[in-house]
Amino acid sequence: MPDNGKTKYVILMEDLKERILSGQIRPGDRMPSENELAESNGISRHTVRKALAILENEGYITAEHGRGTFCSERSRSRGNSKNIAVITTYLSDYIFPRLIQGMDRVLTEQGYSIILKNTSNSRKKEAQCLEDILTKDVDGLIIEPSKSQVFCRNMHLYEKLDDFGIPYVFIQGSYPQMKHKPTILIDDRKGGYLLTRYLIELGHQHIVGIFKADDSQGAERHRGYVDALQEVGIAYDPERVIWFHTEDRKIKPSLMIQMLLDQQMSMDAVVCYNDQIAEEVIQTLKENGKSVPEDISVTGYDNSYYAKSGGLTTIAHPQEKLGEMAAQLLLEQIQGISEQDSQVKRLIEPELIIRDSCRKR
Repeated sequence: MPDNGKTKYVILMEDLKERILSGQIRPGDRMPSENELAESNGISRHTVRKALAILENEGYITAEHGRGTFCSERSRSRGNSKNIAVITTYLSDYIFPRLIQGMDRVLTEQGYSIILKNTSNSRKKEAQCLEDILTKDVDGLIIEPSKSQVFCRNMHLYEKLDDFGIPYVFIQGSYPQMKHKPTILIDDRKGGYLLTRYLIELGHQHIVGIFKADDSQGAERHRGYVDALQEVGIAYDPERVIWFHTEDRKIKPSLMIQMLLDQQMSMDAVVCYNDQIAEEVIQTLKENGKSVPEDISVTGYDNSYYAKSGGLTTIAHPQEKLGEMAAQLLLEQIQGISEQDSQVKRLIEPELIIRDSCRKR
């Protein structure tokens, strides 16, 4: 096994864990002996014991006196634990506190408790969260996928959830290869369209768009932006579209707006991925002597406190409602209710909120 600066027992522990989660070692299988593991990995039995102790403590293996060590059955009886896991990309983001409130309201009424985790929009951290959930007694999972526009690297973990009979519901997006899974979404394509169409109706012709490249919300809002331009015959200009990723979200949008201003590109409006980006763009415009909305109109998305306090035209994000719908849909999944018999809508209609950050040209 390669050494990436980790201690030998951690490398062995992670290798065995991966073999268990991938199905190479199945529940009930006898684990290799300490001697076998020590010899095959070129390490001491003491190092092997440290790795096995971690796996046993996390519930992946069980030691039976006189018989050996076995991969844990980790069998679950659905509907008995009354625990629901919720994995979000961020906890401090302005959307998620109210999202969790909506889930908690529905789940608490039904006697469930929430186990809350976050990934910081990292696929590696998502894998760690899923691995942890697989060792816990939970009846279901609500998850916001990390970088949902990118192919899922953790399919083997979702397949394990399926194997264990743990239902899960995606919120705010799903992975390209998992579109068939239960998902609660806002119609982001229509939201992007409504914002862009509103600006066009006000007379704007040179509309810059800022979108997030690694999640499905960004891709859908961009599609709506394109739809509105094409509807009225305005040519799509890729030079007026700014894409950013999770890692550069705090720097690139404002920096690119600065570059467009330095290039003296024609710009009479900016459609932003969300309210937070819009606030940063407005600050950059002001630092360059541009007034909003007198010189340039700006829109956001989510109707957060940024939008309400700053008079920002935006799209409403019914956070609590989305959380409630996700919880209701998961409860249906736990109860075995089919999609045909479901009483929960899967798609939320966007609502344009008009404030003072745009003006007629």
